[in-house]
Amino acid sequence: MTPEKSNGKLFIVATPIGHPEDITLRAIKVLQQVDEVICEELSNGSRLLKSLQISKPLLTLNEHNEDEMIQTVLLKLMDGKSFALISDCGTPVFADPGRHLLQFLSEMNMSISPIPGVSSLMAAISVCPFNLQKFLFLGFLPPKSEQRISLLKRYRSTDSPIILMDTPYRLTRLLEEIIKVFGKKQQVFLAADLTLEKEEIVRDTVEEVYKKVQNKKKEFILIIDKPTKRI
Repeated sequence: MTPEKSNGKLFIVATPIGHPEDITLRAIKVLQQVDEVICEELSNGSRLLKSLQISKPLLTLNEHNEDEMIQTVLLKLMDGKSFALISDCGTPVFADPGRHLLQFLSEMNMSISPIPGVSSLMAAISVCPFNLQKFLFLGFLPPKSEQRISLLKRYRSTDSPIILMDTPYRLTRLLEEIIKVFGKKQQVFLAADLTLEKEEIVRDTVEEVYKKVQNKKKEFILIIDKPTKRI
């Protein structure tokens, strides 16, 4: 009698956010051992594997096809296949595609294991001088300015720092919105292009930070200190 095949495992693998050497030995080992790698974009996934001299089949999963791919991944896991889920950079799922897959596989009692490593959020927190024993993580704000400003206004009186992320081309716009809501003297902390040669870490009033990075595109984490409305 043929023994019943056990289910495979999904590994959530953190990859570099910029500097290519910021990948763990364990992450490399897992990428070498799994059957397939699930990536956000084929070009970025193949570039990473090529840099590590690893050859694996790639399966794309992003905001456009995640719901469709869930069944494909589940069936392969049930057939004993193992997967590594990576995002374009950093730690997957937190602010990247994969949440629906994770929720579904959890409900199906499939085995999921984290392979921790680089995170832009934790990297920024580690060098931020603000008191971050507690903070609010608002992540990516809505795309429309009126919605963004409305959301920010809800937190004008919070007693905790606020952590924000957004796409590189919205950095200037976000700073303008913070000036409108919190005032130009509000203290902020900007961690931009972390781990790269052009890395920029700035603590200043939002007005001064705005002057330094106006119209520049940067990957960033922005932290608003405990809000103090000072026009």
